[in-house]
Amino acid sequence: MTDMLAPLLRVDSSADGAESVTRRLTSLFVRHWHGEVRHRDLAADPVPPIREPYARLGRRVERRGSVPPDDIAALAADDAERREWALTQPLVTELREAGTVLLGVPMYNFSVPAALKAWIDRVTFPGVFANALGATRFVVITARGGAYGPGTPREGYDFQEPYLRAYLTNLGVSPENLAFVHAELTRVGDIPALAGLEDLAEKSLAQARERILELTA
Repeated sequence: MTDMLAPLLRVDSSADGAESVTRRLTSLFVRHWHGEVRHRDLAADPVPPIREPYARLGRRVERRGSVPPDDIAALAADDAERREWALTQPLVTELREAGTVLLGVPMYNFSVPAALKAWIDRVTFPGVFANALGATRFVVITARGGAYGPGTPREGYDFQEPYLRAYLTNLGVSPENLAFVHAELTRVGDIPALAGLEDLAEKSLAQARERILELTA
C-alpha cells in the first residue's frame, strides 16, 4: 500500500508552458490531492546531463555492491565526482521520500522529452533504489499529438509508455502501483491532417480527466 502521508512528487517535463496539456492534467491531479506536494519542473530547471565523473563514481559504487546513499559521497575520488554526486543526491532523496510520483510526459518524437531523460539518467545511480520503490505509486500522465492506441496506424510508434513501463518496473516499481493516463490527438487544432477528429480528441481528454479523478479519490 502507498503511504498517503508521504509527499506527492510532481515532475513536469513539457516545454509548452501554459499550452501544455500534461501540465494542465498534472495540475488537475494536484488540485484533488490531499497532502503535501513537491514540484520539480524539468523544463524551467533542467537537470544537467550526466558526465564522465558520474560514470566513474557509479562504477566504483557498483563494485562494492550495496552502498547506502548517505555513504556514496565518501567514495568520490575528486572534486568532479563530488560535484556529480552533489547534483544527484537531492534528486535521489526527493524520489525516495515520495509516496506517490506524478510524471507529466508529453510525447516528443515518439518518446519522452530530453529533459525527462536527463532526470532519469541522473537519478538512476547504481543501487540507490534497491528495495526502495516497491511501495511507491507512480502515475504517468501523457499527451500525444496524434493517436497511438490499439488499432491505430501508429500503434507501433509508441516508444513512450513501453519505455517508461519497462524502466519503472525494472527500477523496482510494482506493476500494480503503476498507472498510465493518456490524452491523445491533442494537436488536432494545429495539424490539418487531423481535421475531423475533434470529437475523438475531446473524448480522449475527457476520459483522461475522469481517470485522474478516479486516481485521486
